[in-house]
Amino acid sequence: MSQLSVLATLRRRPAALALALLAAGALSACGGGKGRPRADLAASQVTTIGVNSYLWRASLDALSFMPLLQADSSGGVIITDWYANPANPNERMKVTVSILDRDLRADALRVAASRQVSQGGTWVDAPVQAATVQKLEEVILTRARDLRRSAISG
Repeated sequence: MSQLSVLATLRRRPAALALALLAAGALSACGGGKGRPRADLAASQVTTIGVNSYLWRASLDALSFMPLLQADSSGGVIITDWYANPANPNERMKVTVSILDRDLRADALRVAASRQVSQGGTWVDAPVQAATVQKLEEVILTRARDLRRSAISG
């Protein structure tokens, strides 16, 4: 469980936890259907950033507890600095989020994570469980869909 320090932090944030729990059914909300609502088209095409604005904002929200190194809205890349969960200071993670498209689709998001553990005062690379990256992607996608739904109904 200590390997999931990023997820542990998300679990302590009620909004992030709710988003994670809704993620299982959320992928179907993006697919197919009767066409895309006009508000969604407007949000993805009439922005000053080069990527989908919902995915961008959702990514920043999901990573808000981690220090940012780079946030390039034109290229759609967010890179965090190393983050150590206070409950487990001998482990740290770094996350890179890439938004690849202007459309709100699951394949428009790519998350990569690096993990290190402290051994004898030196940080050593360690594997990241695939579930950690997958859960973070689900949290971001669910939040992006919620933002889109709010914009359409609001």
